[in-house]
Amino acid sequence: MKRISMDMKQRINLLITFSIIALIILSTVQCYLVKTAYDYKVAQFHTEIKNEIALITNNYNDIDSAFISKKEALYKSLSERYIHGKNNKSEIQKGIIENDYRDAVTQRIQRKFERDLPNLKIDFAIVLNKFILYKNAQKKDTIFSEKPFIQNKLYGNLASLNQAFLVRNYVGTTNTNLAGQDYKLLTEDSMYVSVVDWEMIILKRMTFILILSLLSILTLISLFVIAIKALIKQKKVNEVKTDFINNITHELKTPLATLGISTKILERKDIRENEENFNLVVNTISRQNTRLQSLIDQVMANSLAENQIELQKEKVKAGNFLLTIIEDFKVAHPKIDILTDFKEANTNLILDPFHLTTALLNVLENAVKYGSDKITIKTNLYQDQFSISIEDNGIGIEKNKQALLFEKFYRVEQGNLHNTKGLGLGLFYVNQIIKAHQGSVNVISDLGKGAQFTILLKV
Repeated sequence: MKRISMDMKQRINLLITFSIIALIILSTVQCYLVKTAYDYKVAQFHTEIKNEIALITNNYNDIDSAFISKKEALYKSLSERYIHGKNNKSEIQKGIIENDYRDAVTQRIQRKFERDLPNLKIDFAIVLNKFILYKNAQKKDTIFSEKPFIQNKLYGNLASLNQAFLVRNYVGTTNTNLAGQDYKLLTEDSMYVSVVDWEMIILKRMTFILILSLLSILTLISLFVIAIKALIKQKKVNEVKTDFINNITHELKTPLATLGISTKILERKDIRENEENFNLVVNTISRQNTRLQSLIDQVMANSLAENQIELQKEKVKAGNFLLTIIEDFKVAHPKIDILTDFKEANTNLILDPFHLTTALLNVLENAVKYGSDKITIKTNLYQDQFSISIEDNGIGIEKNKQALLFEKFYRVEQGNLHNTKGLGLGLFYVNQIIKAHQGSVNVISDLGKGAQFTILLKV
């Protein structure tokens, strides 16, 4: 039986391991698909912005042709000054960047964006990438590098190109003749834009995908948790069943063995002819038969739920009722020290004396079984509830096991004390009987400090 339990435990642990791995893989795949969809939406958004801006600013002419003329005139003038040696490279760069009309162009382009794309807040920058002079088709000098830098910004309000993306390039050439020599100026500028809160726009477009993905992951996790809980519960049930079978087998072996021996003794002639010995053996058989019947009745009785137990209620005085139970218990356990502190002892209770007596005796027997030699019983009245507190000085119960105390067939394993056999039905029976009386029972305990069972009954 133990071997079967170990094999089942290994199978459950293996299944849990594979389930966790499968959950991780599925979650990873789901996250990858969401990331792929996000990247696609970002690329799609960039393409839309590029196309829309291309229609708005195909070149500078649709902003103001006068600025184009001013720009070309400025470029030509600066180039000639550079060729004649009147300005160095840094002065040319400064003259291009710090032109007089940069703010005006920026405002005009910004207004155009606001007018034609009212649903988007766009920051932009037009940066100069190339400013190269050619003499007779040979490169003369490079005023600006071929890499885009925000420091080379001609127009716009962007402070950085890190979060921006390229929407278009504009290449221009200017030819001039100086001192009989042909010069050509090649310029290239690029427009970069950044849509404010573009991440939120993408996420809004992905709302349906994100919700479906989240629901699918939550569903997987929920199914996984439910499956694991079911497996753990099944494992506990199997362990309880195994423990119950072992315990009831032990309980049945003793009376059956005694009955077998007694039967063989009765076959002896000298026993049958001795009336005293004969009666002794018959009494032994009767007691063991009663014990077997008691075991069977206990299992049958505890198969009923609290709403199936038929109670024969009557009115009793709380104090007298409890004292009777205590006196009966002392007869069987004379070495146990029992202290009482009864308040509201004259309170009338409507209950089933037989079932409740058995339930309270089960709690007392349980205290003795688990190492108690001193038990304190207290009563009190709280509004319409009468409390019975049974406190012992036994070995106590671990916190993680207290929730299982009232489950059918459950028995606390506390070192060698688990050798004290039983069916694990005592506290389950207590709980069923108290519930049948519309009451409640709970336990407070610390390992090594005893336990306190409190029963609440309606008055």
